Amino acid sequence: MFKKMTAGIMAVAMGASLLAGCSSDKADDGKVTLELFSNKSESIQTYKGLIKEFEKQNPDIKIKLDAPPEAETVLKTRLTKNDLPDIMSIAGNATYGELGRAGVLEDFSGSELEKSVQPSYIDMINRLVGPEEKGTLGLPYATNANAVIYNKAKFEEHGLTVPTTWDEFIASLDKVKAAGDTPIYFTLKDAWTGMIAWNSLGANVAGEDFAEKKNAGETSFVKSYDEVADKMATLVKYGHKDNMGVAYGDGNNAFANGKSVFYLQGNWAIPEILKANPDMELGVFPMPVTNDPAKNKLVSGVDVLLTVSKDTKHKGEAMKFVEFMMNQETAKKYIDEQKAFSAIEGVYQENPVFEGIKGNFETGAITSFPDHYYPAGMGAENLVQEFLIKKDKEKFLKKMDSEWEKVQNR
Repeated sequence: MFKKMTAGIMAVAMGASLLAGCSSDKADDGKVTLELFSNKSESIQTYKGLIKEFEKQNPDIKIKLDAPPEAETVLKTRLTKNDLPDIMSIAGNATYGELGRAGVLEDFSGSELEKSVQPSYIDMINRLVGPEEKGTLGLPYATNANAVIYNKAKFEEHGLTVPTTWDEFIASLDKVKAAGDTPIYFTLKDAWTGMIAWNSLGANVAGEDFAEKKNAGETSFVKSYDEVADKMATLVKYGHKDNMGVAYGDGNNAFANGKSVFYLQGNWAIPEILKANPDMELGVFPMPVTNDPAKNKLVSGVDVLLTVSKDTKHKGEAMKFVEFMMNQETAKKYIDEQKAFSAIEGVYQENPVFEGIKGNFETGAITSFPDHYYPAGMGAENLVQEFLIKKDKEKFLKKMDSEWEKVQNR
């Protein structure tokens, strides 16, 4: 899943000297041990399989996978202790931008690996770093999409058709609710899950250039997010009795067991749902945020990028693993297991469950995650969660502005 870091990386890295200590080592048996740090619990089994394959091909290299809870907070702490992992598999978000600006990551610009990635995703992660640091400091690997996931059996039972406008979507929710079924299963105990709907709404209403305009003093949450907040509050009314009491994992199981018709999540939730109910038939469509179908875009971003510590003791071996991962055959295995999309040219997601959003990728009707460009450490997910509990829109939007500015002025 795509989890935002709950706290930003402070300006603790004043230069490459911080990275004197690295996590790789050489064992007594002559094998080089490299640490692969991942922020995604869902991909643990996929990585274990790929690591086994890599180690078979490279018997002199051992890969140690570390995917701890609150992974990115752990990564921040390790940076301050000069203990950056050799290889990192992390989200392309504001935290990656902070790492890039800290000068601690390998530069892939001009390499064959960089050339194998779709340019739009390279541009996306470079915008996160900004002009302060030159180069391409990570390799977009797997991309994701925020979508409305639906239970096909229930969808047909209620006589629904895929909505293409906001009004049609609300009419579908009303129809389900009137029939005594739960329209949407929310998991807002985990605050980050509220950002799925928030990002879809924000990107399509406030625009993907909101962060740039906000930093330039040309707009604010108060000015641009009024409609977003209203629609967010509207959606929550179609949830279950305990929207704030259910966490992500339990929500996946509940949806898999037919507890609602719709589920607002990213593609990363689909493998988890199917683990709980392998026979479930799922469909997806972009959230129709506006009443103009031509203006409704799918929110997609870099779910996983691969990068290497600038000062790893075993750069050659680390790059071997990255090259293995970037191979088209390996990349296809990853996206097939993770039900994700690839940033690598020529690697396509062909699972029929994604038929409802395939056209967005083909026509370019895609926009990026707004919160990827929020200041790291702003804690937007917690503020959105608080708003959905207290329902004080004016206070909430003002607080979003003040917290943004507080972090930027540190």
